[in-house]
Amino acid sequence: MKISARNQLKGTIVEVTKGQTTAHIRIDIGGGVIVTSSITNESVDSLGLKPGQAAYAVIKASDVMVAVD
Repeated sequence: MKISARNQLKGTIVEVTKGQTTAHIRIDIGGGVIVTSSITNESVDSLGLKPGQAAYAVIKASDVMVAVD
């Protein structure tokens, strides 16, 4: 797989929760950090996503904000 997005976080799927049309995929990227993605149920089925499977959380954003107290 080749992709232009540079923020690729490799991990393991720990949970797949399907809703009416959208699913939430939780990926453990290590160090106690979980990344959650919302994708269509159709994409879950097409990719064959299931807990225990290796996967990448690919983050593509045009803006990243930084805030401090």
